[in-house]
Amino acid sequence: MSVAFTKEDSAETASETLLPDRPVSPHPNLVTEAGLKALESQLQQAREAYEAAQKIEDVNERRRQAATPLRDARYFAARVRTAQVIPNPTSTDTVAFGSTVTFRRADGRVQKYRIVGEDEADPKAGSISFVSPVAGLLMGKAVGDEVGASGQELEIISIS
Repeated sequence: MSVAFTKEDSAETASETLLPDRPVSPHPNLVTEAGLKALESQLQQAREAYEAAQKIEDVNERRRQAATPLRDARYFAARVRTAQVIPNPTSTDTVAFGSTVTFRRADGRVQKYRIVGEDEADPKAGSISFVSPVAGLLMGKAVGDEVGASGQELEIISIS
């Protein structure tokens, strides 16, 4: 019998619904307490979306609708499992994971970012990943320090 007359999908359709895993960073999975809560929430949302997709009667549509939540659930489960919660820094003497740093760029712009884990970084909302180039320049430095090179100098104004 031809596949056209069955509810089962073809091998081609089945392979379209198998999404590759989301890439996982090779860096340690450092997170703030809020970052861990956000990962757990995203995992729960992915699981709920997958459960909702499983209620779809049409097998092809069910597979299509479940593909992304299933992939996301695998990703967030791995990120929650490997998360290393780093407490907020107790000192504002030097820049550390969890610090909020205000700095001046060579062109005079003043910027303020909190240094957080990769999954919780959102530069538009004022947070950058600890593995970002800017965070790499700032980590371990103190107020008044100037870091960088070739026109990309940053002067640390404050640490909180």
